Amino acid sequence: MMASSSGNRNPELRKDAVSNRWVIFSPARAKRPSDFKSKSPSDPNPNNQQQHCPFCIGHEHECAPEIFRVPSNNPDWKIRVIQNLYPALSRNLTEPGDASSGSVLNGFGFHDVVIETPVHSVQLSDLSPEEIGQVFVAHTKRIEQVATHDSIKYVQVFKNHGASAGASMSHSHSQMLALPIIPPNVSARVGSMKDYFDQTGKCCICEIQSEDLLIDSSTNFFSLVPFAATFPFEIWIVPRYHSAHFHELDAEKAVDLGGLLKLMLRKMSLQLNNPPFNFMIHTCPLHGNESELAYTHWFIQIVPQLIGIAGFEIGTGCYINPVFPEDAAKVLREVNVPE
Repeated sequence: MMASSSGNRNPELRKDAVSNRWVIFSPARAKRPSDFKSKSPSDPNPNNQQQHCPFCIGHEHECAPEIFRVPSNNPDWKIRVIQNLYPALSRNLTEPGDASSGSVLNGFGFHDVVIETPVHSVQLSDLSPEEIGQVFVAHTKRIEQVATHDSIKYVQVFKNHGASAGASMSHSHSQMLALPIIPPNVSARVGSMKDYFDQTGKCCICEIQSEDLLIDSSTNFFSLVPFAATFPFEIWIVPRYHSAHFHELDAEKAVDLGGLLKLMLRKMSLQLNNPPFNFMIHTCPLHGNESELAYTHWFIQIVPQLIGIAGFEIGTGCYINPVFPEDAAKVLREVNVPE
């Protein structure tokens, strides 16, 4: 039974079957779930007028080199994929050998930016499902390109929206970082999924019981607050069909996904006062063994920036979430998004 407010509940620890991480739910530390609002400005550079933005149409010469645009060879572009002007890794180094043979690799990799719209004032949630679908297709095309390099083991697609979420540019964009290693969180997630599969013969994402946690659904996807959400009002968007690799998403499903992502971003903005947020696409490592395909399942994680992390979280890897997932899901379900 749903408590009338989170403060009426006792603390609880929940283990997430996907990340293998414990989360402490401590509602006594919080106000009512419906009272959560962001206090952070979402614009990372409000004084940066449009005419000074290198991501705007007409300013292409101010950016790092372009990789491709949509539509291709068209000055009236909708999406551009470019190199990051300040890359974390360099595409100009020699490709490293096997990472398992030592503790140092040269910094080879790809760090790209996907400019999601030519218009400065347009945010991702303002785009149509078809336009957001085209952004996802651009991500998949770029993953397929970098996957031709045997040394690239994982590609992280992510979006930082708002200054406190790490965005240095207010023009709507996402990023892609292609790595010569499998990052520790990815290894832990894949290992946890394998353990579940070895014990049950089933994919833990396919087995998600979402009734109390469900927010909304579409033909091919559903959205929910995960059972052991690390952060308040964290949202996952999950394919209904079993799929290990995000980059195998086709154009039709991309539009369907675009519609559900748009709805989630609008619900989050309306309920939480347009918070800064991060979203991450969690997918299967590249060039893995065939057996991984049976138990890995890609999904999108959206995290509104409502609380900070401090010494306890950094020290333990455990997080304290002041909002029970069932309560967050109920609040988000009930947000009425105008047509």
